[in-house]
Amino acid sequence: MAEGVYPVPERLLQDGQEKPFIDSLEKYKAMWTESIKHPETFFAKLAKDLLSWSMPFETVQNGSFVDGNVGWFLEGELNAAYNCIDRHAFQHPDKVALIHEGDEPDNVRKFTYDQLLREVCRLANVLRSFDVRKGDTVIIYMPMIPEAVFAMLACARIGAIHSVVFAGFSAESLRDRIRDCGTRLVITADEGRRGGRSIATKFIVDEALQGIDTVERVLVCRRTGAEVNWVQNRDVWYHEEILKARPYCPPMSMNAEDPLFILYTSGSTGTPKGVMHSTAGYLLEAAATVKYVFDCHDEDIFACMADIGWITGHSYIVYGPLALGVTTVLFESTPTYPDPSRFWRIIDQHKITHFYTAPTALRALRRLGDEWVQKWDLSTLRVIGSVGEPINPETWEWYYQKVGQSRCAVVDTYWQTETGSIVISPLPGAVAMKPGSATVPFFGIEPVILDPHTGERLEGDSVSGVLAIAKPWPSMARTLYNNHQRYMDTYFNVYRGYYFTGDGASRDKDGYYWIGGRVDDVINVSGHRLSTAEIESALVAHEAASEAAVIGGHDDLTGQSIHAFCTLKPGVESVEGLEKELILHVRRAIGPFATPKRVYVVHDVPKTRSGKIMRRILRKIVDNEADQIGDTSTLANPHVIQDLIKQLKTHIVA
Repeated sequence: MAEGVYPVPERLLQDGQEKPFIDSLEKYKAMWTESIKHPETFFAKLAKDLLSWSMPFETVQNGSFVDGNVGWFLEGELNAAYNCIDRHAFQHPDKVALIHEGDEPDNVRKFTYDQLLREVCRLANVLRSFDVRKGDTVIIYMPMIPEAVFAMLACARIGAIHSVVFAGFSAESLRDRIRDCGTRLVITADEGRRGGRSIATKFIVDEALQGIDTVERVLVCRRTGAEVNWVQNRDVWYHEEILKARPYCPPMSMNAEDPLFILYTSGSTGTPKGVMHSTAGYLLEAAATVKYVFDCHDEDIFACMADIGWITGHSYIVYGPLALGVTTVLFESTPTYPDPSRFWRIIDQHKITHFYTAPTALRALRRLGDEWVQKWDLSTLRVIGSVGEPINPETWEWYYQKVGQSRCAVVDTYWQTETGSIVISPLPGAVAMKPGSATVPFFGIEPVILDPHTGERLEGDSVSGVLAIAKPWPSMARTLYNNHQRYMDTYFNVYRGYYFTGDGASRDKDGYYWIGGRVDDVINVSGHRLSTAEIESALVAHEAASEAAVIGGHDDLTGQSIHAFCTLKPGVESVEGLEKELILHVRRAIGPFATPKRVYVVHDVPKTRSGKIMRRILRKIVDNEADQIGDTSTLANPHVIQDLIKQLKTHIVA
């Protein structure tokens, strides 16, 4: 093999092992070619093989990127919860479906498929008792506990649209999402637990609901037993309502294109985008990618360390693994609590075969030393993956050698909230790996590199530009909730005829894809996509702030970190502690994960004559690349550059 290229691990192809579903590069290429040239034939077969339908489909695919009305399996009907629970519970009732690894070590709960069916059905009947109907939205703001998974599947069972909000979001951010989707029901917990600390989840919900009159019920799960504020005739206890409910609820037959969930992601305008996914197309590719990208078999134990508040948790904790009937792990704690061996202890304890986490976590654990990994038995692992951002080659090598013990396949996956499932990744039994490269496209995905200026398709190898996708695929988002025009403008009208990912990328001589940074105003911090406009809006809401410019700077640990440049209102002077106050202001407005690394109070920021802030220049200054700033002839105030360079070097607040 060429230098920097790792072959398919021999362990995956040895006798006595489960044979990979795709065990050669030739087989992968043949299947991918069929999925591109004959997508209707390919996906019709896949949908019949992996999903159970209450009414068969006839039309496999309709619509295009141009008309913005893509649909898959149009006449077909099915239920996502039935596909994830019932059919497995009927066949293997005692098989473990869900392992909950609590915040404290050894705080473990396990649910068989039969138990999962009963829990979900009870909650579905509770929701029906609250008059939640097909098409209603339900906000889920919960810690990483089994009841959060029950809530998602209970909504799917009765045709309600769930919207899980990451429990790290602030009350203000939660309020924005509640208002946007007009929910009547919020499901939460008294408190959350994370890394040995309690999080006042119910308190945040109460604060978010101030001034909201659409919410009729708040269903509260008891996690810690802490005393919480109680609103009569609105708040109800989960454990009390569950006892009243029958343990079976018939699944509602849903059209393939009926919405399954809304997941809010940061938008470049500062207003959160409600990304809406359909039922059949999303579920199919969540299942297909678990099967083929991870080469996951019936008896495997799949552990994705993400939070269900993000798309990774939706697809690779809940819907993907459960649709295949495998055992999935729900992790409540942090990688370093109570010590940096927590991940590796869990793998040993539960005999995990597939492990999936973010490069940020891996970088942090690598820094803390190999001894934390070496004290645990990781021999059950076959496939290890990374998600959320490109993984740097040094961390990839450490992951492969120390965690995978140089015998596991590493799947460096590229995808987005909007894609629904993985779109570029190596396949364990077929594709050689290159550290730092997402490698090759999944079935039905035709990636293209476009010239960012002309939009022309760049053919051949060794090209760089912006990454787009040429054809519709089943799990792509169907719209933005109540804002289809924004959906079109954001993803399809930038480069007509293509889905625009918003990322830069290159394709090497072997046809492998390498993902670069964002080309829009979105920062990727530890795999969390954060809108610069949203952070800027939070800053200028502070009484002292006049204008703000937010950029993402390089960070060895988190990939990118948030740097904010803030000017003050006339008559307001910078005082000691103002930087910290502005940082805390953002933290309160959006959430701890959006905390800026630095806020620089400055006299001015570089702008063009038309008034546009030149964030490109600010990025160069923050990343110590001031000698590469380039042409500044369009600036109205070029003198400000040297002032900023001097200020950042000395850390003196202007």
